[in-house]
Amino acid sequence: MAAHRRSRQRQVGGTTARAAVTVVLAGTATAAGFDGAAHAAPRPAPAGADVDRLYREAEVATEKYNGAKEKADSARERLRDLQDETARAQARLNKAREALGAVAAAQYRAGGLDPALRLMLSDDPDAYLDGAALAERAGSRHHAELGRVRAQLREIEKLRGAARVEVKTLTTRRAELGRHKRTITEKLSAARQALSRMSPEERAGITGGTGRAARSAGGTARDTALSLSQAPNARAAQAVAYAHQKLGSPYVWGATGPDAFDCSGLVLAAYRSADVSLPRTTYAQIDAGRRVARSELLPGDLVFFYSGISHVGLYIGNGQMIHAPNPSAPVRVAPVDQMPFAGATRVV
Repeated sequence: MAAHRRSRQRQVGGTTARAAVTVVLAGTATAAGFDGAAHAAPRPAPAGADVDRLYREAEVATEKYNGAKEKADSARERLRDLQDETARAQARLNKAREALGAVAAAQYRAGGLDPALRLMLSDDPDAYLDGAALAERAGSRHHAELGRVRAQLREIEKLRGAARVEVKTLTTRRAELGRHKRTITEKLSAARQALSRMSPEERAGITGGTGRAARSAGGTARDTALSLSQAPNARAAQAVAYAHQKLGSPYVWGATGPDAFDCSGLVLAAYRSADVSLPRTTYAQIDAGRRVARSELLPGDLVFFYSGISHVGLYIGNGQMIHAPNPSAPVRVAPVDQMPFAGATRVV
């Protein structure tokens, strides 16, 4: 019996040992799998992803800069108008003061004696009475001149108060311009550094052609003529023609032509050539006309991209647009579906 019991103990012990080894091995494999997942190297982003992101961020800051500059320019113009109006009001005040001074001097010269005594001593009472009536009228003019001076003083103070408000607004806008400019500079500098670390093939995928290459990418004269013929009116056709002429022009943030552009500056200049005034920024341009569906696009329509409406191009037909992409790429033709579509506007 003892021997039998010892035999069963060895058998159980062997099974237990094998099970334990199995569990350990399975646990090791599982742990290795989790550990491998935890420490697996992240999939590298596409070579140009960082550059594209930096350019988008710079473009957002550029549109904010453009908006702040537009407001600063308006404040500066209002301030200049207020200063001119204040100068004119001051000239009117000076003239009124001179008139008031003349009346006061005349009254002083004639005011040495009591009126009754002057009547008694006068050699010509009738002439004196006529003079007294004239003096009364002069007194009325004095009061009128005094009233005008007071009104002009109030006007000047009002103008100066408005000018102080515009100076404060202008100071705020200038500080805002400085912040956006620093952001743009930082983003573009980081993009240049990222480009310098890329291979020539990778850079070519972002920068594409420049100059003549970008112009040739715009298609033939026949393609241009076709897009012009499909424009809804002559002004839209003129805007498209202008954009075709600017293919290959460099991107410069804040520029509105004639030799360099940012994205909103290009469409602004294109329609300016057709005597159509557009707002300066993408955020305002999208509301400058009638919204149209993507399926209804016609040459001359403005097409907008990204959820923040931070990029715009000029539609030229056949699913294509002309736009100013970024500092590494000139004005060029590109497919509308190259970027996340956000909306479109027909301005004429």
